[in-house]
Amino acid sequence: NEMNDFEHKSKHHGKMHGCGHDGHSTMLLAAAHYISLNKPVKGTVHFIFQPAEENEGGALTMIEDGLFDRFPMEAVFGMHNMPGLPVGKFAVNSGPFMAAYETFDITVRGVGGHSALPHTTKDPVVIAANVITALQTIVSRNAAPSSAAVLSVTKVHGGAAYNVIPDTVEINGSIRYFEPSYHNLFETRIKEICEGIALSHQVEIDVSLKQGYPALINDVEQTKHAVSAMKRVAGDNNVIADAEPILGSEDFAFMLEEKAGCYILTGNGVDSEGGCMIHNPNYDFNDNVTPVGATYWVRLCEATMPSGHNS
Repeated sequence: NEMNDFEHKSKHHGKMHGCGHDGHSTMLLAAAHYISLNKPVKGTVHFIFQPAEENEGGALTMIEDGLFDRFPMEAVFGMHNMPGLPVGKFAVNSGPFMAAYETFDITVRGVGGHSALPHTTKDPVVIAANVITALQTIVSRNAAPSSAAVLSVTKVHGGAAYNVIPDTVEINGSIRYFEPSYHNLFETRIKEICEGIALSHQVEIDVSLKQGYPALINDVEQTKHAVSAMKRVAGDNNVIADAEPILGSEDFAFMLEEKAGCYILTGNGVDSEGGCMIHNPNYDFNDNVTPVGATYWVRLCEATMPSGHNS
């Protein structure tokens, strides 16, 4: 629910542009308009306006619908705004840049009862606390310290009264990693931990894991083209070409599994000028980024394709 108070805030309760995809589409549309009018390059440029990036995996759906068969292309590129990075600055990294993403759902099935008589119950709240604590050992004691991985419990639900121990408690969260083998590591250890705790407390614990997005891997050669284009827009000093990988996730990774390409970040501003982080109720896309991003797309086409008649 958007908490901003400017005139263009969302008019729909519970719905807002909390990540800047409206701005991303605007920048791409501006670039498409310029290239269609001026034809600075020879060849074909496809502009991909992808729906449902957040959680739904719109990129995968487009691929399954025949995106790359219907619109043949040699390379694919993506962009996202980044609050905290000044407008006019870019960041990218060759190779792994954003993490794979999975979710887990755990249900502790105990025996509820009166809170004054806990010995007559198999308290799922206490058991859930054991599960949550044990889950944190997967990264700290099973993943290599030199690798980036994180497990976060983000939801815990159970109980409805002060004096009633519930029958069940639900635990939900996410895992993120770069190393492909960590999919099996997390799946195995989460199940083993829950099975062990269930046995020790004589209860049942159900576990379900769902794969989300793969790790986003930028192609080395296409990243060079992207860096060249960014430098033409912003200058050498405003391009971070070796940015730290991010444990956030992005469904553009599905496209990079199909085609060589590169995904970059462009600054949305700092402090009160676009510095509010994405997915925050006070986030706002900084309109000053629009010409920066649009120009990048044009310069990228020029960096990767032969010159047109107006170059």
